[in-house]
Amino acid sequence: MTFGQFLSILRARWWLALAILVVTVLLTAVVSLSLTKQYKATASVVVDFKPDPVSAVLYGGGGSPAQMATQVDIIKSDRVAERVVRNLKLNENPQVRQQWQDDAGGRGTIESWLGSVFQRSMEVEPSRESGVIVITYRAADPRFAAALANAFVQAYIDTTLELRVDPARNYQSFFENRSKEARDKLEAAQSRVSAFQAQKGIIATDERLDIESARLSELSSQFTALQAISAESGSRERQAQGAQGDRLPEVLGNPIVGSLKADINRGEAAIQQLTTRLGDNHPQVVEARASIAELRQRLVAETVKATGSVALSNNINRQRMAEVKASLDAQRDKVLRMKVVRDEGLVLVREVENAQRTYDAILARLTQSSLEGQSTQSNVNQLTTAVPPVEPATPRVLLNVILSFVIGILLAVAVVLLLELRNRRVRSIADIVAALDLPVIAVMPGTGAAARLADRRMTSLQQRLLAPLPAPGGAASAGKGA
Repeated sequence: MTFGQFLSILRARWWLALAILVVTVLLTAVVSLSLTKQYKATASVVVDFKPDPVSAVLYGGGGSPAQMATQVDIIKSDRVAERVVRNLKLNENPQVRQQWQDDAGGRGTIESWLGSVFQRSMEVEPSRESGVIVITYRAADPRFAAALANAFVQAYIDTTLELRVDPARNYQSFFENRSKEARDKLEAAQSRVSAFQAQKGIIATDERLDIESARLSELSSQFTALQAISAESGSRERQAQGAQGDRLPEVLGNPIVGSLKADINRGEAAIQQLTTRLGDNHPQVVEARASIAELRQRLVAETVKATGSVALSNNINRQRMAEVKASLDAQRDKVLRMKVVRDEGLVLVREVENAQRTYDAILARLTQSSLEGQSTQSNVNQLTTAVPPVEPATPRVLLNVILSFVIGILLAVAVVLLLELRNRRVRSIADIVAALDLPVIAVMPGTGAAARLADRRMTSLQQRLLAPLPAPGGAASAGKGA
């Protein structure tokens, strides 16, 4: 179908197309005017993602799409809708309760039923690049629409605060019980330490152990020194008991021994002179020899006395070393027993310290949970408040009429074409050519504007074929001229 054929069809059925267009527009206008006016009230909230001053924890993911989607789901939840009903006290209204009985038959709760009704007219639109969420409510009454939009905002804020505070309160109850148990364990551990100290007579375990350890070190040093002295005195005693006892320092340094040795030397020198002069058997020689023998006996006696002091000194050193060794062994046993006691005490002290740390940690969490449970500030704040709109949001009469005009034109064209296809008629030269598949060689001229329009549409061949023919009014004009 060519565009010319399309226009010829429209010209032929213009009255039908016009009627369809008029009916469509009028029907749309009547329906739009008869529809109940709907008013749209809009409120908005902003979700703050800065750190909480109490717990220093970020809310969610810092404005991520998932977080914003979560907030939208919270606003659309039944919990928020039911809170709206409770805040507005609509569940106490007798008319609303009667309507609930008639509609739902008393099934479920009036809060859930009325909340689902409110959710149908509520729209939530989150911002893509910020933490702003827009809440829109549609209603026939502009004041009711504004009130419901603000009620949803307030219910959402209260719900987010509950979602934050309720877990903290549950944690608070949990940590209170745990803190009591931790305190009981701490007191029991402290009691065991006190009883252990009283049983062992411990006041300051570390200081006393340090003192006893220092005494043990001192006794060990004394014992080592006495071992050296005893070894030396034993060596000297063995020397004194041998053939070289007269070479001991005690013997060599004894004045009596020295004096006796000097007297013996002088006596031997005198005997040698007397023997040379008087002979061996002279009474003076015999008397001198007897005197020297007596001096030698006294020298041996003094030497024995001197070497006896070495043995006595060695015995004293051995006795002192034995006493120090006994004290050292006793002190070592004492220190070992104190270390065992200290280790047992340290185990008990560590139990006290662990119990104290556990109690402090639980007490800190209890304090934090208590502060969070007492919080009255949510991370959601109302940005704008809904006000009753002046103009209705729907129906838009002018827009509907314009759309109906466009739709009416399309519908009229479709109906005209459909009727034309069902009952095809020849309305132009092109229709004849298409139907007979033969060229048109002549067109009978008509009169009026239609003939002139047809003449202008003839092809050049047709015009050449029709050129010799007289004009439609040619003969009459010639007669009149004659």
